[in-house]
Amino acid sequence: MKAEVNNSTVELVEGDITEMQTEAIVNAANAQLVLGSGVAGAVRRKGGPQIQNECNKIGGTFVGGAVITTGGNLKAKCVIHAVGPRLGEGNEDEKLKNATLNSLKLADENNLKSISFPAISTGIFGFPIQKCAEIMLKTTLDYLKSQTGLEEVIFCLFGHANYQVFAEQLKQEIS
Repeated sequence: MKAEVNNSTVELVEGDITEMQTEAIVNAANAQLVLGSGVAGAVRRKGGPQIQNECNKIGGTFVGGAVITTGGNLKAKCVIHAVGPRLGEGNEDEKLKNATLNSLKLADENNLKSISFPAISTGIFGFPIQKCAEIMLKTTLDYLKSQTGLEEVIFCLFGHANYQVFAEQLKQEIS
């Protein structure tokens, strides 16, 4: 499913984010930038040790923050590590909005034209997929209405059920 916003495209795909060929992929990171399990574990396995080494040099970031490293052995040239909230820690909606927004800004600051997002915080961090879709899609669509060099934002969703939630939400947002 695709939607046009100004000169940009928002697209939903079902698949493995580590196989995406956008200039950057977003890793659903923890604040310590330790590539453990879930999306981060897949990034570590497929991207190689270089990504974790760069994360170690950065040292970490705040919840809602985002940092950038190279893509190692991935098809994407960069990985943007966005720290989403854990369910129950407080102010989760704002933190997820900031993680999304800071990732988009970081892509623009690095003159990237394309980026792929996972459903941040919906795995081990326990954030509800519906609320994630609402926040991430609205934040992205609003961002693309402003001045941006981003031409393509893809939400790469793991599993058909997650794809369906995002597809229904995107239909609502663009209608």
